[in-house]
Amino acid sequence: MGEVAADPLHALYPHLGDGASVRDEPDLVESVRRKVDDHRSVVDDFFAGETPAVAAAARTLAETYRMGGRLLLMGNGGSSCDAAHVAVEFLHPVTAGRPALTAINLTADVAMISAVGNDLGFAHVFVRQLLAHGRRGDCLMGLSTSGNSANLVAAFQKAREMGVSTVGVAGGNGGEMARLGLDHCLVVDTDSVHRVQECHVVIYHVLWDLVHTLLAGDRRPPGGAA
Repeated sequence: MGEVAADPLHALYPHLGDGASVRDEPDLVESVRRKVDDHRSVVDDFFAGETPAVAAAARTLAETYRMGGRLLLMGNGGSSCDAAHVAVEFLHPVTAGRPALTAINLTADVAMISAVGNDLGFAHVFVRQLLAHGRRGDCLMGLSTSGNSANLVAAFQKAREMGVSTVGVAGGNGGEMARLGLDHCLVVDTDSVHRVQECHVVIYHVLWDLVHTLLAGDRRPPGGAA
């Protein structure tokens, strides 16, 4: 028999498992610093070029709420967690005085997703829910690190037919989402999935804050007076 292949993780991180401490491992500490520097660089580069696009997306979201629409959210894997995070931010604002805004997380219903995936195929899991929940004047936001998720692409295409606004948040070169002609497509230009996801968190936190800022003038004072 041939020689057993070495653990690939050990090849990448030889300092793990040998009893060494982080303090005694300058290579590990330097790796942390490089990753943090890379994170900052990706975020800075994105906002240096895409701040107007973020502001435009925020205006669309604010207008959606101003006209009585809702935000619907979708994503797969880690991006499904981001979709849930966005929904919570809008439904349960942590800043005092900011109202709850309707946000529907299309990744939440496991029974629905598994039923549609089993019966029709995974590419339909968000389209089916959009048909049930979506209405003209709503806004659909989809998050994908590659921009190539077939179920997001299908839902965005259906949203256009339904008169639902679209906001894509992607990574890399934006993939299929960038070619769909969405109302807004915010693309984090890096091949690192981790850096894309980290920048996505910053993007949707900024969007949340801008939407509330844009809607601030619409709030009625206590007592409901005009």
